[in-house]
Amino acid sequence: MRRSNAALFWPVLVAVAVADFVTKLFAVARLAPRGMPHDVFASDLVRFTLVFNPGAAFGLHVGQYSRWIFMGLTIVALFILARLYRATRPGDYARTMSLALVCGGAIGNLIDRIRWSTGVVDFIDVGFGDSRWPTFNIADMSVSIGAVLLAWVLWGEDAESVVRAATPIPSESRELS
Repeated sequence: MRRSNAALFWPVLVAVAVADFVTKLFAVARLAPRGMPHDVFASDLVRFTLVFNPGAAFGLHVGQYSRWIFMGLTIVALFILARLYRATRPGDYARTMSLALVCGGAIGNLIDRIRWSTGVVDFIDVGFGDSRWPTFNIADMSVSIGAVLLAWVLWGEDAESVVRAATPIPSESRELS
């Protein structure tokens, strides 16, 4: 019954985790020293800059135990996402895709937290001059895109359930007339 969802879920999850892992290996090997920008295009719109983020998204940091706290939170989130996946109707490709993207990205960053005591490898640096978006990686993009898609899917499911609940069920007497 889950085969149709699994055929999408697992390849997307693995592709995200592998792409994230390989690009981070490249970043660590080729973008030294840390913090030195490498222009990708002629302008500085997109650069590669190696940084290690000991916190979470947007540099959220909760002290010396950030690594362990965020590892624990990631594991809890993966259990919740697994339950959402198991509750997904066969053929619900948007929900399946969103969950695969979030899980693949979460696993990618979890691998970094396990491998590096210095934090998650970030290297994609976007902005103009000194106005820069926080540096991120493939896993971060996957989690962000997947989370937005999941929110949209869940909002749609909620709206659908409200419509169903508001739709009167015909009584037997009306059907017999």
